[in-house]
Amino acid sequence: MSEEAPNIIAFPEPDNKSSSTHVGKRPSIMRSDLVQEAAKTIPEPPVLINLVSARVKQLNLGRAPLVQTDHRMGAADIALTEIIEGKIAVDEDED
Repeated sequence: MSEEAPNIIAFPEPDNKSSSTHVGKRPSIMRSDLVQEAAKTIPEPPVLINLVSARVKQLNLGRAPLVQTDHRMGAADIALTEIIEGKIAVDEDED
């Protein structure tokens, strides 16, 4: 991890070598400020982790981002931004 970016948290890549359309070639990382902001929307860490993980998988399979992105954003940053902006959420009706 770089000393220039202390607010970056490593997000492990899934061990799925069959997918050839990964968002970016570098390992996915999450900015801690985005994690903290998304936690205000989804305060339960396991639920937040599962939602981000599922969305990262969708993005890596080619789904289009629902928010404005730039070249520096990894799939996890995109997923967190979508949560923060209310573009994706947990289905509360599901049991």
